[in-house]
Amino acid sequence: MLKIKNFTGRSGVHGTGLFAGEFIPKGTVTWSYDPKFDISFTQEEVDLLPEIQKNYILYYAYLDKDINKLVLCADNQRYINHSKNTNIESTPRQDIASRDIQEGEELLCDYNKFDNTYFSRMNLIEEELN
Repeated sequence: MLKIKNFTGRSGVHGTGLFAGEFIPKGTVTWSYDPKFDISFTQEEVDLLPEIQKNYILYYAYLDKDINKLVLCADNQRYINHSKNTNIESTPRQDIASRDIQEGEELLCDYNKFDNTYFSRMNLIEEELN
């Protein structure tokens, strides 16, 4: 669940992005996994869904290898974009501002830090998104 004021908007990186709705000092926890709020699915559960729902989950969810489930963030966190020029340090359970982030700045993380299966799962080449 997001811990900071935020909003979504047109990203300079890719489609829709997640933006800081306030100044975020370096070291601030911006998001943390909350099993009561964030929805998780086994791959078997996803496989049983209709194609449109399956594609949505595969696109927006990340694989948490510790619990072996795909986690779909229930809030705007699902709009955080991938970049090699990050301002967020991500793990499967928590995101932390790696530097001061200004209000209105897009929040960016490296997907490979918490889910190294995303690009292959989506049949994407990582460089296409940088």
